[in-house]
Amino acid sequence: MPEIGDTAPDFTAPLATGDVESITLSERLEDGAPIVLAFFPGAFTGVCTTEMCTFQDRLASFNDLDASVYGVSRDSPFALNEFREQNGLEFGLISDFNQEIIDDYGIAMDFADLGVYGVAKRSVFVVDADGEIAYSWVSDDPGVEPDYDEVEAAVEDAA
Repeated sequence: MPEIGDTAPDFTAPLATGDVESITLSERLEDGAPIVLAFFPGAFTGVCTTEMCTFQDRLASFNDLDASVYGVSRDSPFALNEFREQNGLEFGLISDFNQEIIDDYGIAMDFADLGVYGVAKRSVFVVDADGEIAYSWVSDDPGVEPDYDEVEAAVEDAA
């Protein structure tokens, strides 16, 4: 798992924006602004929906800091587009359908009793313009949300 000060693992993945595009982290960092990667276990679930809607409610604050927010999950980009639409999300959702990003960030978890394996632990990483991890929060409890004020403060420090 990358620690604060480590170079963020780069990736290219499908990005649900209402359409399906592609995102490469290193290319987005060329804009010179911090990026928030908010990993969540699964779309259309209670805590994940609350978390993504809370990021939406706070999106103006992140925009004011020139930061980009992206949700990341194992869901397909098509499911993520529907999730975005149903919840009025204005930021992109990254589909890590093949679990490559989750593995690179070392945050895979299983719900073995449900037969669900390799989803993301609820985690937030703030990546600064230099591509370094400026903030890291990983929860072993999928029912716990991040401290949104702390995330915003980390973005402000990284801006």
